[in-house]
Amino acid sequence: MSEDPLMNRIVDLDEVAAVLAGRVLGWRSAGLEAGQVTWRDAEASWPQPLETDRARVLDPESAGVAISGPGGAELSAVLFRGGWADVDFIASLDDAGCLPASDIASASDFEVRMDTWVARVFGVGSAAQ
Repeated sequence: MSEDPLMNRIVDLDEVAAVLAGRVLGWRSAGLEAGQVTWRDAEASWPQPLETDRARVLDPESAGVAISGPGGAELSAVLFRGGWADVDFIASLDDAGCLPASDIASASDFEVRMDTWVARVFGVGSAAQ
């Protein structure tokens, strides 16, 4: 396994996947639909494909999920093991963009931020947890 010095292992992505799985039921009850967790393997050849089967990923580099809701609202969050995420959203035609997501220290830190992002985009509070 090759070690990328630019991609420290700050966050355990398997723990993040468990956090996401624990949120799906609440999201569904709030009228949201979450896609499968996608994984990117650091060992895969470029361009690295996204996998939905964790067993096919030897060295997880990122894990992500896409969530959709009423009115075409969408949220996409991809967390990298180095502690940052790419978070893109469309809340409405006039409200879309990227959300700040750096210095994520753990799966529980990601969980808190994910709840904040879901609330920001879909207006869903702690009832969806």
